[in-house]
Amino acid sequence: MDRKVQKEVGAMLTAKGAATRQRIIEGTSAEVRERGAAATTLDDVRARTSTSKSQIFHYFPGGKEELLLAVAAYEAERVLSDQEPFLSALTSWEAWHNWRDRVVERYRTLGVHCPLGVLITELGRKTPAAQALTAQLLERWQERLRAGVAAMQRIGEIDPGLDADRTAASLIAAVQGGVAVLLSTGRADHLEAALDTTLDLLKSSGRRTPELLHVGASGDPT
Repeated sequence: MDRKVQKEVGAMLTAKGAATRQRIIEGTSAEVRERGAAATTLDDVRARTSTSKSQIFHYFPGGKEELLLAVAAYEAERVLSDQEPFLSALTSWEAWHNWRDRVVERYRTLGVHCPLGVLITELGRKTPAAQALTAQLLERWQERLRAGVAAMQRIGEIDPGLDADRTAASLIAAVQGGVAVLLSTGRADHLEAALDTTLDLLKSSGRRTPELLHVGASGDPT
């Protein structure tokens, strides 16, 4: 379910109905964290959220699959909100390293129980809606990182010759690759290494730029 549809659904519910629906989503998210998506049943959700099956089907007529998609949308929002306030203000290396620390802390805390990772893994291969949700999340995430790279390029801290959009894409790939290893091993070492190496390379690209410009102008590196 994309963000536009979520808003339309929310607008159609009463305040009490919207609160009940959100309680079901958050309760299901907690169950997925503990059990995984495949092992989570509607009975588990009903017991955790103090709702009836008829209520669950009232808000999620498609049953478990529709509910899990709603949970995935909820978790996708959390992926971005948990990176704030740094993600939207990547205008200094301090901000970038604070963002790095926030990302590592988030996934280290979640460990192998990252609900969005579990949901996308289990739903994404067969559900076009889950694939669309993942694409939307990555697009929004990449745009914010692209803005941060471009801001650093404008002040000479990152090589202006780098493609900001592709650089943002590589940062997301570094995070997702590290998270994939973490989900398999429970260790965040690879995530930290991927982010640290990528940020170090970006930082060194800015330091090299004046030297390269000087060499290009004089033809003499000395």
